[in-house]
This record gives sequence, structure tokens and C-alpha cells, in this order.
Amino acid sequence: MRRIAVIALSSTLLAALPAGAESLWPTLEPLYRDLHEHPELSFQETATAAKLAERLRGLGFTVTTGVGRTGVVGILKNGDGPTVMLRTELDALPLEEKTGLPFASKATGTNPAGETVPVMHACGHDVHMTAWVGAATTLAGDRKSWRGTLIMVGQPAEEMGGGASAMLADGLFTRFPKPDFALAIHDNDVLPAGTVGIKAGPLLASADSVDITVYGKGGHGARPNNTIDPVVIAAKIVLGLQMLVSRENDPFDPAVVTVGSIHGGTKHNIIPDQVRLQLTVRAYKGEVRARLLRGIERVARAEALAADAPKPPDVVVSDGTPVTVNDDALAARVGAALRTRLGVARVREAVPITAAEDFSRYAEAGVPILMMWVGAINPTALETSKRDRSMLPGLHSSLFAPDAEPTIMTGVDALVAASREVLGKAR
Repeated sequence: MRRIAVIALSSTLLAALPAGAESLWPTLEPLYRDLHEHPELSFQETATAAKLAERLRGLGFTVTTGVGRTGVVGILKNGDGPTVMLRTELDALPLEEKTGLPFASKATGTNPAGETVPVMHACGHDVHMTAWVGAATTLAGDRKSWRGTLIMVGQPAEEMGGGASAMLADGLFTRFPKPDFALAIHDNDVLPAGTVGIKAGPLLASADSVDITVYGKGGHGARPNNTIDPVVIAAKIVLGLQMLVSRENDPFDPAVVTVGSIHGGTKHNIIPDQVRLQLTVRAYKGEVRARLLRGIERVARAEALAADAPKPPDVVVSDGTPVTVNDDALAARVGAALRTRLGVARVREAVPITAAEDFSRYAEAGVPILMMWVGAINPTALETSKRDRSMLPGLHSSLFAPDAEPTIMTGVDALVAASREVLGKAR
């Protein structure tokens, strides 16, 4: 197994951090290693939430736990001024870690199907949480530089797309002050560590999960003429779905329809009664999203009808999240502040991707939002991969290991600089 070297912060990067922030790493590194080594699945993040709650209480925040099942809300009031929310995610992925790190996860959890699965922070939520704690520490320790109310939100179940909705349904914006702005970071596997990516407008796609159950008439594999084969129907559906993007969608409108799972049958010579497919659907426009979902049901029903299936397929859409759209004015303000704080060379134009985030739910609830990319890849390794045209492990890979120290400390700096920009100024 390969081991990932931890690269010390350069003197240039240290100089750009908030005053006193360089002293944070000795306290943040153990937290990062602990979070990485002990990940928890969506809506099961009890130990993770407790660790963050304890940190916030120690900084003087008023803390509420169990919001949206396992979420954390910390509030620090510091005079009159805007209310600003910093959000981090708590959950990890059902994935076996293969990084070879000395603090690699060996944790397991129970998935919704009741199965025991390995668990890993393969999307960087441990990075986000650690930077979030660093930002809270910095802002709580320097209350003379800002005025207003700081709300720290530790959100469960981002990977399932349900955590933000659960917190909102549990009164996040009614039991607690509704923020004027919401900020977040996400590590990025194509930007070098030490850089930040920011842009106004759409940054992440909408995402919908679609489950299709195709019904047939089972029988002996040697006598297919006596059956209605749902495996063949499912195969034709998979192929037909590709037309929704390649032939029905405007090429200038991003769209993705991916069949990630297909299950049916138990033995070589048995034609089953049904086959199940699982899809993920991504888009950047509401009308594209709606058209794709309508098209999926149309294709599935048409193929079943053409095969004389005993009944139409079941098509169930779930786990939907809207497009993540950064507020234009907020992005402009924070972008200028970041360029002043970090220097122009370290602030990049963020490139939209077709991944999705339920951070978008807070915008849907009427709060201007801004998500920033934080580069997570060692710059030398990134340059080598570009030169050699090799592929580095990315998010959701069992081998993904960010360049922890510069990534986290840049995340601290980005959150602090953005917060100070939109909070009230000291009098």
C-alpha cells in the first residue's frame, strides 16, 4: 500500500494565514487524524457530533445537539451585526480505505440495508470539519475584529442528500437565528493544496436517485420463448436511456444519466421475474432535470410495453437535491476579500462539476449561499500527474488522501476571511 507524505506548510503559506493561525495546526492535526480514523455513516454520526460539540462549547458557543437527528448547532453572539452560518458535513462513505496512512480507517458501520460495511472519509468531510473547528477557534479568539452572530452548523447525512432537509425540518432556521449568509468549503481533487476556487452562479448539479423495477415472467433459461425476460428489457432500458442525453438534450446544457446498479436473477439458467436498476441523474437547469426524469419513465415504460411485460415498471425518484448556486453578490464580495488576503495567485476561478450537494437546500430556504473549493492535492504530485498524464486518486476513491496540513489550514483561512468580510466590522 502506498503512503502519503504529509507536507509541511511553506513559509509563504504560513505568512498568509490569519494572525496566530499557524499555532492551530498542533491542535487541529490530532482532531483531523481522530476524525479520519473514526468515520461514521449518514445519520449515525453521534461520536463525530459529540467531538465537534465539545470543541464549540470550549470556545464559548451555546451548543445544541440532535438537530435533524445527529446535527450540531453552535451559536456565538458578539454584538449587533449580520448573522453568518458556517456549515460542515459530518458523515463518511461506505468504502474500505486503502491509503496506507498510519491513521487509516478500519471502522465499520451498518448501512440502511442492515449490512456491515467498511467506512471511510473519502470525500474530505474530515478535512472540512477540522477547518471548520479552526475557523471557529480563530473567530472566537478574535471577537474584536467582527460583530454579529456566528452560527456553526455540523450537518449530518450529506452523502445521502437528506441532512440539510432534516435540520431545516427540525427548525434550523426557526429555533435558531436565520442567517443572512451561509458559507462552506469543499476539498477539490484537481486544485493544488494552498489554493481556493470560487465562482458566482451554479457550482454543483442537481441530483436525483431513480429506482426502476422491471417486471417479466420467469422460467427456464433453455426455454426463453416461454418467458418474458426482464433482463433483456432492463438491458434495452439502459441503452435507451443514453438517448436522453445524446439525442434529446441540448449539448450546451450539462446532463448525466448513469445506471450505477443492475440486479436480477440467481442462477445461470433461470430467467427471473424481475430486475432492479439504480440510476443517478444530474443537471444544471430545472427544465433539463424535469425532462430527464420524465424521459426515464417514458423509456422504461415503452421498453416494457414493447416486450409485452405483465405490468409497467415501477419508477421511483428519491434523494433529490437542487442545483447549488452561489449567490452572485456574496461571491463577488468574498472573492475580493480572498484575493486581498491570500493573493491573486492563490485564488482560482472554480470550475463547476456534476457532483451534487444538499448545501443547496439552504439557498432554497432563502439564504444566500457560497461554497468554495479548497485545493487538496500536493502541488508537486499534481504537476507530475499532468506531465505524465497519469490519474491521481480523487474524491470517493479508496486511495484518496488529501495533502492534509496545507489543505486544512487554507480552509481555515478561507472560512475566516469570508466570515470577516460579511460579518459586521469592529467599531
